[in-house]
Amino acid sequence: MGNLAADASAAHPVLALDGITKTFPGVKALDSVRLHLFPGEVTALIGENGAGKSTVVKTLTGIYQPDSGQILMDGQPVQFPTAQSAADAGVTAIHQETVLFEELSVAENIYIGHAPRGAFKMIDRRKMRDDAARILTSIGAKIDPMVRLKDLGIASRHLVAIARALSIDARVVIMDEPTAALSQKEIEELYELVDHLKAQGKAILFISHKFDEIFRIADRWTVFRDGQFIGEGLMSEVDESDLVRRMVGRSVDQIYPKRAAVIGNEVLKVVGYSHATEFEDINFTLNRGEILGFYGLVGAGRSEFMQSLIGITRPTKGVTRVGGDICVIRSPADAVDAGIVYVPEDRGKQGAILDMPIFQNVTLPSLGRTSKNGFTRMAEEFALARTYTQRLDLRAASLDTPVGSLSGGNQQKVVIAKWLATKPRVIILDEPTKGIDIGSKAAVHDFMSELAAQGLSVIMVSSEIPEIMGMSDRVIVMREGRIAAELSGDALSPETLVRHAAGITAKGEAA
Repeated sequence: MGNLAADASAAHPVLALDGITKTFPGVKALDSVRLHLFPGEVTALIGENGAGKSTVVKTLTGIYQPDSGQILMDGQPVQFPTAQSAADAGVTAIHQETVLFEELSVAENIYIGHAPRGAFKMIDRRKMRDDAARILTSIGAKIDPMVRLKDLGIASRHLVAIARALSIDARVVIMDEPTAALSQKEIEELYELVDHLKAQGKAILFISHKFDEIFRIADRWTVFRDGQFIGEGLMSEVDESDLVRRMVGRSVDQIYPKRAAVIGNEVLKVVGYSHATEFEDINFTLNRGEILGFYGLVGAGRSEFMQSLIGITRPTKGVTRVGGDICVIRSPADAVDAGIVYVPEDRGKQGAILDMPIFQNVTLPSLGRTSKNGFTRMAEEFALARTYTQRLDLRAASLDTPVGSLSGGNQQKVVIAKWLATKPRVIILDEPTKGIDIGSKAAVHDFMSELAAQGLSVIMVSSEIPEIMGMSDRVIVMREGRIAAELSGDALSPETLVRHAAGITAKGEAA
């Protein structure tokens, strides 16, 4: 195990990286790394945020040019000076957040930039429609190629992104966190698609932070750490603890480091919160130093309720009490003034301004503390941002770095730091570790536990049962916009969570 080059029975790689180095100002993103992708096999690229995975993807797709080393296809050196040259060579990528165009049709989204052309080099729309329909059918997507993208749901848009990637004659398919926005049923359908691509002999690079997915779908593994190649091997020869140890350079024995906190007095009380279409009759209390988990299946109404609680949307009725006093929250600014802050699930659209540097993102809600007479004081902005980003172990070249250039886990840390800097009484974390690696998860969980121990009240919305079980003092289960159960102590188990979330009675029948 460890070096597949010595395996004489192994097929020759379709695509390989050999000694690739890529340096940015102040950061060596890749340090002489290697990677082998084989026909008809899935290779999982595993590593913490900042390990170099995104840089590898951008190098393989022609967005970045390596400083040194070689890219080899079928053993021959190649160069991808542009994204189009990589596509022409048969390298395609399905990203976590592929850019699509809402006002265009599905077919136009699939073939934008390489639409089939007929006489006088005009776009052959009939062929484009027919070819798009064929690709959608091949991946089991029952989508009309002529419907506008904006009329589709998230899962269908993701299938359009996959079809777009497959619209070129791909030999190498890169899947970067492809299941992030999918339900469990849609994830199973994606697995079937991967099996279909393997049967066609395509080499697949699969990037995911979810170990159950990696062990379900991958044939081989490659681990990067801090921009360096750590090892490679067969999935059949490792277990989760082996890969974690290689990823982080240490054994992660406690991913859910819940500390014993002293639960204090009531901080927040919600009474009769209802919305015409999203949720109904939500009642609960939150105490000082408590981590209150909210669990539910897709469509349970958890995020919709949280957004109403902090003033993004208006409830039809309901009362919020903070510290015993009735608090009227008509906007997020009212919520911040009341000491309630919200870290959203979609950090890219709702949590941060990606083009702005880290320090300005962190201090944005706290400008009253870092400005005087209408002028911001940069030294104080940097000091405030440094305090909270250091506590979260943010990894970046400098606080001047644009947030959009950070890995997903580090972007999440910026968003959390931004709201912690306001010194809230209640922090709502909506899927706080979605799309981030095990090492970063452990850091976020440890800091969450530290905050609760210091007296901050935490509401954690999560779809991950281990996270809910490992970090919550109490759990509220939501189903179809209502509270289905409140669980704690011995009553809290994976079985009871799923049973209440799915509406299954003790006899196993749907309620």
